[in-house]
Amino acid sequence: MATFADQKYISIFNHYKKNYGKKSITIALLYVCLLEFSFILALGAFFKAFATQMKMVILSNTKFWVIFALIAVFIVFKNWMRYNGKKRSILNTKSIHNTHSLSLLWLMPIGCIVIACILLQV
Repeated sequence: MATFADQKYISIFNHYKKNYGKKSITIALLYVCLLEFSFILALGAFFKAFATQMKMVILSNTKFWVIFALIAVFIVFKNWMRYNGKKRSILNTKSIHNTHSLSLLWLMPIGCIVIACILLQV
């Protein structure tokens, strides 16, 4: 069973493979990293805003961004190791080729970043 990120990776990979060839691998990997970054940023911003509203001082801004950077580095290495040639081939053969709207796929990380920016203003 493919995860949410796996499905989006294969969708982006299959869409860009027609036009860009081998560069589609990099585009799909960057997309999945951006998607996961934006989800983690939105989730972290929500918890930070919640803690601020509850008058709990858990993290300073500096610590928040350091933790986010460490998680981002972990996500990059995780995805780099996960979506190597063998895993991509297995996902491509097992996946049902659903055609997702490309604009919707790119709006998901943008929407999460916008939500995170709004929550970080609180």
